[in-house]
Amino acid sequence: MADTLTHTAIARVVVPKGGFGHELRATLVVWNRELIRFRRDPARVISSVIQPLLFLFVLGGGLSALVASGTGGVDFKTFLFPGVMSMSVLFTAAFAGISMVWDREFGFLREMLVAPVSTAAILTGKCLGGASVATLQAVIVILLAGLVGVPYDPLMILELLVLLFIMSFMITALGLVLASRVKQVQSAMPLVQMIITPLMFLSGALFPLSRLPAWLTVVTHINPMTYAVEPVRAVVFDRLNMSTEARAILDPGIWWGSYQVPLLLQVALVIASSLLLLLLAVKLFNRTE
Repeated sequence: MADTLTHTAIARVVVPKGGFGHELRATLVVWNRELIRFRRDPARVISSVIQPLLFLFVLGGGLSALVASGTGGVDFKTFLFPGVMSMSVLFTAAFAGISMVWDREFGFLREMLVAPVSTAAILTGKCLGGASVATLQAVIVILLAGLVGVPYDPLMILELLVLLFIMSFMITALGLVLASRVKQVQSAMPLVQMIITPLMFLSGALFPLSRLPAWLTVVTHINPMTYAVEPVRAVVFDRLNMSTEARAILDPGIWWGSYQVPLLLQVALVIASSLLLLLLAVKLFNRTE
């Protein structure tokens, strides 16, 4: 018996070596998992597209006649188009981040966190996956551009996809921050609605940033979503034929006092917010898990 135990082969456990390549592979695996979940859930795609379409054609169509005098002759649906694109990625990205609550409840999160990879790699993959899914769904809204008087300019579409991806990354990271503090699925949905809805309404997605009350101007200027929505609107409006007066009303830009914030600085602020939220999510998950 002792001789048998002595000569019994012992399985060797090999732990993969760390390093940038190892972390990158882990990030890509998590990113690919989000895309697989997206492909296997067509109902999710349909439901996430219906809401933007309602805002664009029902709300936009209903208010067009009412607000026509205040848009400088521009169709209100045309004005809404950039905001609706932003909304289409906002909710999708937020739910992609908060879905980590489901992963925790079903035990998948713990399996990922005990793997020999960093939490940063896992959450980065989650953000990339959420941003990719949200941007893919926004393509459906972009395809409707011609119906609201927006031209199909290839460079414009490319710029929009890049801006929407950056916006989605930031919101997915915000969703991860929220998911780190939520332990039950039942609490996730109300929390997302409570946080995301004000971000949407206070970003200028549904109304121009000009002629706002002083207090509302302050609130919109401290909302990071404002700096994500404005570049999207500017890219679209650059391709439209409109008067200078109409552009000043519908797309006045973002001003810090007498200083107009350049679009590149706005994008840089969104990227910085994305990284800060991701770092915060990594810190919170390391602490709670």
